[in-house]
Amino acid sequence: MATALCPLRTLGCAALRPHGRRLHLSAPRNDAVVISGRKLARQIRQEARHEVEQWVAAGNKRPHLSVVLVGENPASHSYVLNKTKAAADVGISSETILRPASVSEEELLDLIGKLNNDANVDGLLVQLPLPEHIDERKICNAVTPDKDVDGFHVINVGRMCLDQYSMLPATPWGVWEIIKRTGIPTLGKNVVVAGRSKNVGMPIAMLLHTDGRHERPGGDATVTISHRYTPKEQLKQHTIRADIVVAAAGIPNLITADMIKPEGAAVIDVGITRVQDPVTAKSKLVGDVDFEGVKKKASYITPVPGGVGPMTVAMLMKNTIIAAKKLLKPKELEALTA
Repeated sequence: MATALCPLRTLGCAALRPHGRRLHLSAPRNDAVVISGRKLARQIRQEARHEVEQWVAAGNKRPHLSVVLVGENPASHSYVLNKTKAAADVGISSETILRPASVSEEELLDLIGKLNNDANVDGLLVQLPLPEHIDERKICNAVTPDKDVDGFHVINVGRMCLDQYSMLPATPWGVWEIIKRTGIPTLGKNVVVAGRSKNVGMPIAMLLHTDGRHERPGGDATVTISHRYTPKEQLKQHTIRADIVVAAAGIPNLITADMIKPEGAAVIDVGITRVQDPVTAKSKLVGDVDFEGVKKKASYITPVPGGVGPMTVAMLMKNTIIAAKKLLKPKELEALTA
C-alpha cells in the first residue's frame, strides 16, 4: 500500500481513500467484529518491506532510523525495542542512543542537532516521556521536520491541520488506517474522540473531520472531542449517537456498553493502562473500553493489546521510508524553518 502523503505520482493517493473490502476480521455471531491490529500491521510491514527492497535495489541507501532513549523507564525501553525490531523486520537499519535521566536539556539538544546534520540518519525520534527537567515541546521542535518520524514538530502538526502533506503522527495514522482498511465509512458520519492530547486525540480528530478533497485527504466526518472536564453523562449523550467512537483518554472502562447506540458503532480503543488483575493479581494491559461489555453492542471493536499498538509501530516504519525518500518537499520545509 502507498503512504498517506502521496507527493509522488508513483505513490498515488489510494491509501487515503476508504477501501472497499474488509480485512482481517473475525467475530462470533451477534458480537462486534474484532479488528486485529496485529494482522493489519503485518500487512503494512510487508508493504514497507517491499518498498524498502525496491528502494535499495534502485541503488539508494538503506533507510536508517535513530532513536534517542533517555532514562530507565521500563515501558519506554519496551516500546523502543518493539520499534527497532520492526525496523529490522522491514529492512530499515536502526540505532538506539541511550542517555541517562540526568542528561541536561542542552546536551540533548546538542545530540539532536548532530543527528539532524548526519546524512546517514533518515528518521529521528526522541522517545517520550522525558524527565521533568526537560521541555518536551522544545525537544520535539528541535528535530528537523523532514526527519521527524513521530510527526510532533510544530510544522508537521500545523501542516497536518491545514490538510497539507506532512509527517503524520504514527498512532493517529494507525487509527485512520484501521478505519479505512476495515471499510468503516466516515463521510458524513458522527464521530466522538474521547481525549484531546496533542499527540493522539487532536490529530485523530483532524484526520477524521477534514476535507477528503484536499492535499492530505481527511474523513469528512462530524467530530466531537471530549476531555477530562466533559461530564460522563454528557459524554454518553454524544457517544450514544456516534457511528465511530475513538477512546484515547487513558481511563480504563471509560466507554461502557450503555454508551453505544443500539444499532452498533465502530469502537477504536487507543487507551493503554497497566492494572492489576483482581483474579490472578498479575499486571495486565487494558484500554479505555469495557471490551467484553461493548463488543456485545458495537459493530466493530479493537482489542487491547493487539489493536492500535501494533499499528503505531507499523506506521512509524512507513514514516521512516517517507523520510528516506525525502518526500516532504524539503526545500519548502527549509524555507519554513529558516
